[in-house]
Amino acid sequence: MHSVRRWLLPIGTHPDILPLLIARALRAFADGYVAVLLPVYLIALGLGTWEVGVLATATLLGSALATLAIGAWGYRVHDGRLLLGAALLMCGTGLAFAASSTFWPLLLVAFAGTLNPSSGDVSLFLPLEHARIAEAADGDARTALFARYSLTGSLLSAFGALAAALPGLLTAWTGIPHLEALRSMFVLYGCIGFAVWMLYRRLPRPHEEAPKPPVPLGPSRKIVVRLAMLFSVDSFAGGLVVNALLALWLFQRFGMSVASAGQFFFWSGLCSAASQLAAPRLAKRIGLLNTMVFTHIPASVCLIAAAFVPNLHVALALLIVRSLLSQMDVPARSAFVMAVVTPQERAAAASFTLVPKSLASAAAPVIGGALFAAGLLAIPLLACGALKIAYDLAIWRSFRKHRLLAVPRK
Repeated sequence: MHSVRRWLLPIGTHPDILPLLIARALRAFADGYVAVLLPVYLIALGLGTWEVGVLATATLLGSALATLAIGAWGYRVHDGRLLLGAALLMCGTGLAFAASSTFWPLLLVAFAGTLNPSSGDVSLFLPLEHARIAEAADGDARTALFARYSLTGSLLSAFGALAAALPGLLTAWTGIPHLEALRSMFVLYGCIGFAVWMLYRRLPRPHEEAPKPPVPLGPSRKIVVRLAMLFSVDSFAGGLVVNALLALWLFQRFGMSVASAGQFFFWSGLCSAASQLAAPRLAKRIGLLNTMVFTHIPASVCLIAAAFVPNLHVALALLIVRSLLSQMDVPARSAFVMAVVTPQERAAAASFTLVPKSLASAAAPVIGGALFAAGLLAIPLLACGALKIAYDLAIWRSFRKHRLLAVPRK
């Protein structure tokens, strides 16, 4: 346990942040299998491809509005209480989703809850956790801590994807109907939410911390709005091929089984996790901006190529290469956002830059689902890759001369 603590917490990091990192790992595990099983569960309930896209859109739209509310009004409430409330919402989401069988109740739970159909964390947890992490370290230690945070999420999300095979195994071993086995995974999601609540209770209470004046976004508004506009393009593009829809694409294009898809997302997640180990070192050598842009563009090229190859193994290889590169910008981007604002603005800045991760991508899954339903299987992947390349070029042009993103001097 001591070695795990030492690995998770870089030198110069406050040790009280450890429960938050463990909570992040548990949430990522749950998100990992939900992204694979969500379309399977909905289709087993008798819903169609378009409905899967609508529900994925509802989850992202609800998360976006909740995150926006945190940015606008959350500074009035201590982030510890908001985290506890979010964990209870996660618990209720899993239990309510398992108890629902028709479209409209599922849509309501998807909108109001914390389900995440994508490969990254797009929930209301993120701005609150980012603000806590930014307070726990400074300078290079902060970038390293964000890398550990992202790495932990990617690694446990990979194991969660592998756990998507559990309903099939449960049906084979016990003979219970497959639909009930799928429901049990959402009950597990709710139980994980309760465990996250227990971990958040171990974080320092407001009276144990130095007082922080609650302020909304202020002096940093201009740069935050600029970043949010650029992030919205990237987020919309990513929403076209969230993991739930990418799994659906593999099912429809190549007839892939659920167990095989789970194994693919496991290895894909491991590759994403491994790449984030290298991100802080790469950023230290070539700068934050170059790390964000010049690892992202090749990943988008691989996605575009995967849309057109006729062979499953070649497509999976291209998607694995994409996984090795596409998430290296995450810790660099998070560290930059936290560095360019004042400490009192961090929760608000995190919210206003993370909202596009849900809001701009909220319409994308229903578009992707409709395109899949129409038989245009390559279009969502092609559009995603092209838009992401446009985002990379735009953010590089906008911030290439910024001192915090410049290449470090020798």
